[in-house]
Amino acid sequence: MLKKLTKLLIEQKLVISTAESCTGGLVSSMLTDVSGSSAFVKMNFVTYSNEAKQEILGVKAETLENFGAVSEECASEMAEGLMQKTGCDIALCTTGIAGPTGGTEEKPVGLCYIACRFKGQTIVKKIIENPHLERCLMKQKFAERAINLAYETLSNK
Repeated sequence: MLKKLTKLLIEQKLVISTAESCTGGLVSSMLTDVSGSSAFVKMNFVTYSNEAKQEILGVKAETLENFGAVSEECASEMAEGLMQKTGCDIALCTTGIAGPTGGTEEKPVGLCYIACRFKGQTIVKKIIENPHLERCLMKQKFAERAINLAYETLSNK
């Protein structure tokens, strides 16, 4: 899906930016592994802490207090803030729990919210992966799902 996404970005002369929490820069790495990625990658951030989400992306303290960092609301605000900060055409953000610890019954290990903002609309997808996956594999699956969402968003324009 990565090749299809980058092909669309190039053909449509669009630039993408990422803000990642649970994937720790893996989506950015995947995008920049493509030769010529400087044509379509604008600016990427790893906003792992709540403080970074607030300072860099403008996520509201109330959102973090009321819904938590791993929430649809936070992912959506991350995407909106990323677009404002970078002026990108498509904003792609991840926030979740990669494990193996840190989950709760309400928010288990394997939960991820991926937000993709394009043409004034934000799509947030809730992902639940097998909580027994190793952390590196969990991050990989989250990153692949993010790339897929970006591709789906662009191809449905």
